[in-house]
Amino acid sequence: MKIAVLSPIAWRTPPRHYGPWEQVASNIAEGLVEKGHDVTLFATKDSVTQAKLDGVIQTGYEEDKEIDPKIAECLHIAHVMEQADKFDIIHNNFDFLPLTYSGLIKTPMVTTIHGFSSAKIIQVFKKYNNSSHYVSISNSDRSPELNYAATVYNGIDKNLFSLNEVPGSYLLFFGRIHHDKGTWEAIQIAKKAKMKLIISGIVQDQTYFNEKVAPFLNDDDIIYAGSSGPDKRDKLLGEAFALLHPINFKEPFGLSVAESMFCGTPVIAFNKGSMSELILHEKTGFLVHSIDEAVETISAIKQINRSYCRVWAEKNFSKEKMVEDYISVYNNILGYK
Repeated sequence: MKIAVLSPIAWRTPPRHYGPWEQVASNIAEGLVEKGHDVTLFATKDSVTQAKLDGVIQTGYEEDKEIDPKIAECLHIAHVMEQADKFDIIHNNFDFLPLTYSGLIKTPMVTTIHGFSSAKIIQVFKKYNNSSHYVSISNSDRSPELNYAATVYNGIDKNLFSLNEVPGSYLLFFGRIHHDKGTWEAIQIAKKAKMKLIISGIVQDQTYFNEKVAPFLNDDDIIYAGSSGPDKRDKLLGEAFALLHPINFKEPFGLSVAESMFCGTPVIAFNKGSMSELILHEKTGFLVHSIDEAVETISAIKQINRSYCRVWAEKNFSKEKMVEDYISVYNNILGYK
């Protein structure tokens, strides 16, 4: 099967530090290659892949501020669509913009909806509802106005994460620093529990960081470690006593939650969005509803079997499982058995 995997171009694929959509697109492409498919990854030209790499933008526009995002996206998407007839299927990980080409090409296109940045964009998905093939990344992140071919959970390369059955004594917040992700709430949980908190992630909202995070930072119990690449990420997640994920929005998936469980580290998360699909309550972590409830569960973390966290993650959120599910989607669309 000849497959075009369309990745975003905000960051390199796979990302050096942050870039969840790029990371998933990378895992899809690499997994398909490992299954023997003829794959072309459309991404920034500095991307790294076992697939054929094609692109027109040298680096991600978040990594080179001289690049105009709209121009880059326009050229990038057009570059794929102008070659559509070379492929059996196009797998779009670029949100709604490529859909506007779908009526102009004959090649079927699968669009993974990685989340709705705004309710306003649903009107674009609705326009192509009967001619496109949508995949949700969790059952909770589905619009009742859209038709879906399947739900396929994001898959992670298990080889990048090490099971650590002997954790450290700190709590970890891992993700973009923004109100949605609940960085301030994580600080309050750690403070009330009288435990050290390490914060790692890009600052997505500088005002929020300055007002809600920076006043608490010190070299003692609340530490900001900056953004973390793969090696540092594995160590931080694996050595954490627990990952705190007190989100303030209905998160579509949550890669750090799955990554944490691959390391054997339980997760304490606010029960919103997809969290009840990712976390097996009292088995791989705890689903809570408030800061105080989160604090209460910390004493029970030691009862969680860290090895089972890894087993759960491998069963449900591995790259291999994701790729198998996507191949089933492709086969159904193309009429293959």
